[in-house]
Amino acid sequence: MTKIANIELGEFPLLLAPMEDVSDPPFRAVCKAHGADLMYTEFISSEGLIRDAAKSVQKLDIFEYERPVGIQLFGSDVETMGECARIATRVSPDLIDINYGCPVKQVACRGAGAALLQDIPKMVRMTEAVVKATHLPVTVKTRLGWDDSTKNILDVAERLQDIGIQALTVHGRTRVQMYKGDADWTLIGQIKENPRITIPIFGNGDIDSPEKALEYRNRYGVDGIMIGRSSIGYPWVFNEIKHYLKTGEHLPAPTVADRVAVCRQHLDFSIRWKGEKVGIFEMRRHYTQYFKGLENFKPFRSRLVLSDSKDELFGILNEVEELYAEAYA
Repeated sequence: MTKIANIELGEFPLLLAPMEDVSDPPFRAVCKAHGADLMYTEFISSEGLIRDAAKSVQKLDIFEYERPVGIQLFGSDVETMGECARIATRVSPDLIDINYGCPVKQVACRGAGAALLQDIPKMVRMTEAVVKATHLPVTVKTRLGWDDSTKNILDVAERLQDIGIQALTVHGRTRVQMYKGDADWTLIGQIKENPRITIPIFGNGDIDSPEKALEYRNRYGVDGIMIGRSSIGYPWVFNEIKHYLKTGEHLPAPTVADRVAVCRQHLDFSIRWKGEKVGIFEMRRHYTQYFKGLENFKPFRSRLVLSDSKDELFGILNEVEELYAEAYA
């Protein structure tokens, strides 16, 4: 049984990665329904939360059916991160996660996210401030290091455990790599082999099939896997991996009717949570993935991304189901 503090996650949990502009409540809902064991909010700017910025505050929305769910924070100021943790604690998530892995310029160039991999003493101080600011378990998500010459994750893991984090997720790339090349889990496996490390270690990066999940579990000995991009438009990935790990067999692929049904649920929740205008706009990034592999889908995709009418969108989805259901039965 893998546990973060007193939170039981099962034998080999699958975590949904916190992804900016993706891991909102509507997306988390469909992933939870299809097997995600632990989910996180989109990362929340500590400075934005302190300023009471509307977008940051909205990201604090969590729902009972999501549990266990963590709120992920990022920032560049130690004191601000501590105060932000206190604010986040008030909405009663199950844990607080700190983002030391985001590689994008808008975050890293402001001294937050993966930038802290260049200043480990500050990372330690910031983590300690968050741990002291909340009674909730604190976890961390980070990368191997800033670049190939500074892969310091083995030291980082020990130092962060020593100041009280309850779990660590490591993405198998450096910041300089961004999302290019293959993720290297070698150092993640070495963290697990370290007898000093007693907290759960989760691996992240390039898990896009049940076979790879099994291979990486066995090869690197991690306590669970975090899945990000592979779940976009394909929440079935969680249950498919679980079934394969348990039985060695593949679940049937989702039918076109399954894809339409889940896309429809996602769209409906998006509109209810964000309002029709924003909810429709922010769903546009998902359609290509939901219907990936369908022949001659481009005209439908164009109509879906250009429409700003809820009724029209549901009508288009009905057309997709009717046209493709027989061909992909």
